Amino acid sequence: MEDALTNTIQPNSPETTPETTPAPDASPVPHPARAIPAALKRRIPKYSDLAPLMQFKKPEFSKEARLKRASTIWELRDMAKRRTPQAPFDYTDGAAEEEITLRRARQAFLDIEFRPGILRNVSSVDLTTEILGKTSRLPVGIAPTGFTRMMQSEGEYAGSQAAEAAGIPYTLSTMGTASIEDVAAAAPNGRNWFQLYLWTDRDRSLELIDRAAKAGNDTLMVTVDTAVAGARLRDVRNGMTIPPALSVKTVLDASYRPAWWFNFLTHEPLTFASLSRYTGTVADLINSMFDPTLTFEDLDWLRETWKGNLVVKGIQTVEDARKVVDHGADGVVVSNHGGRQLDRAPIPFHLLPAVKEAFSRDNSDAAIILDTGIMSGADIVAALALGADFTLIGRAYLYGLMAGGRAGVDRTLQILEKDMARTMALLGVSSISDLTPEHVRLLGK
Repeated sequence: MEDALTNTIQPNSPETTPETTPAPDASPVPHPARAIPAALKRRIPKYSDLAPLMQFKKPEFSKEARLKRASTIWELRDMAKRRTPQAPFDYTDGAAEEEITLRRARQAFLDIEFRPGILRNVSSVDLTTEILGKTSRLPVGIAPTGFTRMMQSEGEYAGSQAAEAAGIPYTLSTMGTASIEDVAAAAPNGRNWFQLYLWTDRDRSLELIDRAAKAGNDTLMVTVDTAVAGARLRDVRNGMTIPPALSVKTVLDASYRPAWWFNFLTHEPLTFASLSRYTGTVADLINSMFDPTLTFEDLDWLRETWKGNLVVKGIQTVEDARKVVDHGADGVVVSNHGGRQLDRAPIPFHLLPAVKEAFSRDNSDAAIILDTGIMSGADIVAALALGADFTLIGRAYLYGLMAGGRAGVDRTLQILEKDMARTMALLGVSSISDLTPEHVRLLGK
């Protein structure tokens, strides 16, 4: 019986159906014919089908329409370059020596990975934050910039009014081209800060401090990284002077940017927030007026003199950040002057976590503000996540100014606000206070 079972051919064995096995060269059985969907049949298009696709927009050539087409700060920069003579554009765009620091600062923001959370309610994203005792509608303010009306004739007035409208702080530079009083009058409801360079003439510095207080500035930002002027080689090559000189080169350059020259020549000549008219190079001005003998004891004098918030700008080491707080600073700006002083300087974005950790160990509530390299709202979000309480923009604001005056600055802030809100929503974060270092990873570390 066992042998019989063993020899029984199973029903599924190949031996049972040799006659049904197709020959190797047999043609495959064709699929049954299928009807072609109507949507895939070709036909001659009807006018009624084409009409909805042929709604051509009327060309718009207004400044507002042009600015609206810019979706990034880089696009505003391109507009600014086309509309501004080379010398003032390069003064804004350039940095010291080989510009290594500036490139590294921008690259630092690219060399990160965001770590988003999912299934969070981000139907409403709140960008407001507290900085130095008051609320700012956005976690970014306008940094102090020198000679601003040279970039575009509306200058500091455009910046301060745009900041007022956006509900953020505006910082007027000692080297600004509008007076403390005029900026306060132009943006009476804005939050105005004043940036101070301490001069060898302390009486002149004291006069500026008094004027800033009387004009309603609640924060004094003292810059400490300009013992001497950096080697800004673009300015040297362009023969950059204050005010711009009408050489053969600049006249030829003007032929491509007539609007800039018309505005420059038909408005009041450049004057400064804090000094009488000056003719010469920027480096000569810095080297002749600013005090290279400053020490931490000068901060003690400032702390006694100034009754509002005192912020120190130009912090590039953790040790110096802690020390200026020990000498009375209410906040620090981690900054290398936009790469315009010492080339190969530390990168503020990289320094942030260490400064935050040091302040936490010290139980310090001093504000940590970051500038240098910011070109998008995503950059701002990354900085906040890594420990910054607030950020400042310089070049980004000036690109908007050069691209379209006050409207261009408004567009800069609109772009950054939209970037920030979108980035936070995609991270699964609905408020600034919810950002943590867990949301950002530094690539390669």
